[in-house]
Amino acid sequence: MDPAGERLRKIIHIDMDAFFASVEQRDNPELRGKPLAVGYGRERGVVAAASYEARQFGVRSALPSVTALRKCPELIFTAPRFDVYKAVSLQIRAIFARFTPLIEPLSLDEAYLDVTDFLQGGDTATETAQAIRAMIREETRLTASAGVSYNKFLAKLASGQNKPDGLCVITPKQGPGFVENLPVARFHGVGPATAEKMRRLGVVTGGDLKSCALEYLQENFGKAGGFYYAIARGVDERPVRPDRERKSLGAERTFLQDLFTFEQAVTALQPLVDRIWPPYENMRLRGRTVTLKVKFADFRQITRSHSDNASLSGRPEFERRALALLAPIFPARRGVRLLGLTLSGFNREACPNEGQMSFQLDGMDGS
Repeated sequence: MDPAGERLRKIIHIDMDAFFASVEQRDNPELRGKPLAVGYGRERGVVAAASYEARQFGVRSALPSVTALRKCPELIFTAPRFDVYKAVSLQIRAIFARFTPLIEPLSLDEAYLDVTDFLQGGDTATETAQAIRAMIREETRLTASAGVSYNKFLAKLASGQNKPDGLCVITPKQGPGFVENLPVARFHGVGPATAEKMRRLGVVTGGDLKSCALEYLQENFGKAGGFYYAIARGVDERPVRPDRERKSLGAERTFLQDLFTFEQAVTALQPLVDRIWPPYENMRLRGRTVTLKVKFADFRQITRSHSDNASLSGRPEFERRALALLAPIFPARRGVRLLGLTLSGFNREACPNEGQMSFQLDGMDGS
């Protein structure tokens, strides 16, 4: 019970360690112990995930390949295998389901679990987290880190404390103090732009954030101000939602050579469609909006969207809408270095299966 007499949740956050890179090192012994980046290309690509050996040199996800190579000249690049990552993710999800039905996936490599009502015998949430990590290691030959606490915000913070292959528990007594001593830039829900804005306002740590009045935070951050006010005190009332629905499905790719013709772009767009359509078909939602992202060789970026009152009837229509957005871009005098495709505007329609997987070719964490 908390001081107010309310029953506290027992939340576990599981985060796979360098997931994409670890899968590649598991499957290819020659890559083990070496600095590895999962991504397309050594010159024009972006790092999708980095092994811990590469992270020692400052290589991180979303880093341009050329920058990553400057930091680590010995860096090895391997192309992502999303079908393999998805299969392993489903294997891990099945392990979670042995302990609780309340599973909220955040991505292929991390999830929240609410075990409040599903602890077996005298097991604690900490013992359950240890058992889950042991099963993941035994059945997948991969390691996972876990955070255990009384809410989602603190559980996610905890899972990053002792990576890799670590476990951290934040108790109700420890929660407020734990938050006060951390930089706000490490808070889940505070992105780089918000962290910079907070810094300009003199808010650097959780303690600084806690000293701000609710009205002040709402004035500067709108509706998010209430959330920041609460987490600064170790409070997060959000439940674990196994039915959490995606707002979009997207994929993008940076090309080794610029695209100048429509024919080249049509060919390049097909792998993006291939990544988006299978998980979309498994969802219980239907999409109405197709968005195209284009980055040119001079780094100028544009987006084009089309929405329809009716949801997509099938893959051919998805492709037709995407190509209709793509055609006016060409011929591209300065060349295209990146294409992105997103499907959104979801609404519920009859669909037999449920899925929440998202695939991103560049900029995925995979940590």
